[in-house]
Amino acid sequence: MTGPYQVFVAALPDVCSADPLRMVFTADSGGRCEVFTWDAAARRTRQVTDSSGGTAHCAIDADGYVWWFEEDATERGRWWFQHFDGGPRLPGLPGAPAGQPRGLAVTAGGVVAAAVADRRETVVLVGRRGRAPREVLRTSGPCRLGGITPDGTLIALASSADDAAAVEVVTPDGRAVATLPGVGRPGTGLWCQGFSPRAGRRELLLVQDLGDCYAPATWTPQEGLRSHRWCTFDTEISARWCPDTREVLVRQDRHGRSLLHRVDLDTRRRTVVPTPAGSVLDAAPRAGGAVDYLWTDTAHPPVLHAMDGIALPPPGPRAVVPGRHTDLWTPTDSGRVHTLLSLPEPAGSAPSPAVFLVHGGPADHDRDAYDATVHSLVASGYAVVRVNYRGSTGYGPHWRRAFPAGVGHTQVDDLAAVRGDLVSRGLVAGTASALWGVSWGAYLVLLALGSRPGLWQAGIAVKPVGDWVAAHRATTPALRALDVRLFGGTPDEVPDRYASSSPVTYAAAVTAPLLVVGATRDAKCPPGQIRSYLAALAAADVPHKALWLDTGHDGYDGASHVAVLRRSLRFLRDRLPDPALGAPGRPPAPAGGPRSR
Repeated sequence: MTGPYQVFVAALPDVCSADPLRMVFTADSGGRCEVFTWDAAARRTRQVTDSSGGTAHCAIDADGYVWWFEEDATERGRWWFQHFDGGPRLPGLPGAPAGQPRGLAVTAGGVVAAAVADRRETVVLVGRRGRAPREVLRTSGPCRLGGITPDGTLIALASSADDAAAVEVVTPDGRAVATLPGVGRPGTGLWCQGFSPRAGRRELLLVQDLGDCYAPATWTPQEGLRSHRWCTFDTEISARWCPDTREVLVRQDRHGRSLLHRVDLDTRRRTVVPTPAGSVLDAAPRAGGAVDYLWTDTAHPPVLHAMDGIALPPPGPRAVVPGRHTDLWTPTDSGRVHTLLSLPEPAGSAPSPAVFLVHGGPADHDRDAYDATVHSLVASGYAVVRVNYRGSTGYGPHWRRAFPAGVGHTQVDDLAAVRGDLVSRGLVAGTASALWGVSWGAYLVLLALGSRPGLWQAGIAVKPVGDWVAAHRATTPALRALDVRLFGGTPDEVPDRYASSSPVTYAAAVTAPLLVVGATRDAKCPPGQIRSYLAALAAADVPHKALWLDTGHDGYDGASHVAVLRRSLRFLRDRLPDPALGAPGRPPAPAGGPRSR
């Protein structure tokens, strides 16, 4: 196969290749996300996986073996591997229980650590590549594998960043070596970033919340936890070890865009790695100082870059999102709210109908990055509004922790403030706007339509939380732990907080037509609580439509995404003024051909 390829993501950070001429990546194959290899010396690609539901998790180890997680429709599966050059496809840890992936780490020489989870617990395993593993431990709390030392003697496990045991270091037989707290310091949060890959070193990299900023930190058995306070960042960061030095590559998320920094922990030197304005979705340092990174902005799909000019896979279609893409800062009593605004090519004097795309998380953010939904909406004549409400990352610890009006209501306040600002500036139509979100973003869609009826004229909620109590009881351990942190307790302990933030409480007040999309195999936003919300809408005679997908929460099959996109666009056409014809009071597009886009 020779391409071209629309690259989605680069290799996982916990496993890296010693050969800079060999790369593993995921890309489109017949509408599905699949795993490919790229041999830069031969300028040749090879497709590794061909799953009916797509494959997203992949890596390459130091011995030249490609790894991928093969899962079924319930999002449960196991790790497999194959040599970079081909050959038999083999189970990574034969006999390991099936589950959802919670991390993989492989040493040179083939010692493998992996974690898999189900709805009750997470199991951590260790073994030799291709051989039956042994169990390290089981836990009912949130847990992710954070890495393994090059000699295979220490394993890092990450819990919630603000937990009393945010990171634990254990031996392969499960003996505890260290517990690193994420609380009890000026800030709240400690994030595990992996062990140094250098032979002979047992040094763990972390990111630490210092209260009003972030900094890298390290842990060793000899020195314990050490915070590098000389190197602080005002907004959220992630970090990766460089393979041959004690340097760290830091990616900073700042105001919807990305910056790369190289940090030398020995010399205390910090330098900016030049990248184009936009977003770096992933970045990987290589020996000798080179950096590979995956770059995008709102107008351009992701493209791989290599700073040393090494040959890369052929890029995918060079699509360009039409319209004007700009930033808007809305002043509020709680601070300025940042919005990424995409406006279609003008077709008349009146403002366009608008779709607010609401991001999930909440600890995530909308970024200056390509999004196929944005592309489709702007090309169809809609303005697209992406709001980084309070709780979003990329704006510092205080913004990330700000929930003064309660869970959900704080974010809806910000969405409403931005809507009012856009309408007052004449940028979007005040009587023709819709909300569209996925997962936690879909939850905000339902809450906004019920708690602020009349502000938006339609809503699309894809795999939402509609009933907090029912969702909490049926979701995964990691999300139950998140609920407890957000609300300050369980539904039995603080029932009024859950009820106040639950969309089902406000279902009867919804006035806008609503499309709700659920997934029958969704473990994160389970179908039962969506059905409860739909029943509440029906009991109140609220106009709504429902679409059910036979998938899990995270689908890698493009057909499902396309089906939702098409159904959603039809739904918007029926509920909002047709952008091609103009909003009420807007003159139609001139005769003689389609308008420019």
